Amino acid sequence: VQLVESGGGLVQPGGSLRLSCAASGFTFSRYSMTWYRQAPGKERELVATITSAGSSTNYADSVKDRFTISRDNAKNTVYLQMNSLKPEDTAVYYCNAHWYHSYWGQGTQVTVSS
Repeated sequence: VQLVESGGGLVQPGGSLRLSCAASGFTFSRYSMTWYRQAPGKERELVATITSAGSSTNYADSVKDRFTISRDNAKNTVYLQMNSLKPEDTAVYYCNAHWYHSYWGQGTQVTVSS
C-alpha cells in the first residue's frame, strides 16, 4: 500500500498550489479520501474530505471557498487545489485513505511566505 503526495513547495501569499496524492496497493475507489495538515507545534487538522465516489465533500472552515478537493478514480489519485493561499496555510499536508483500513502518505511541505 502506498500513498504518495506531491505538488508542495514555496508560494507567495495569494498564490496557488495543486497537491496530488497517488494511491496504489488497495481498491482506491472504495475509500474516502481526506487531506490533513500539520503546522509546526500544532496538532494535525482535517482540511478536506471526499467520499469514495466523489459525490460529497467537506471542508474545514478555514479553507472553505479557497480549497477544492477532487478525485479521479481511474487514476487512483486525489487532488487538493489551493487558491488564495495565506501564511497560516503553511504546514505539512498529508493524504489519508479510510474505509476498512486507514492509510497515510508521507506528507508534502507547503510554505506560504513572501
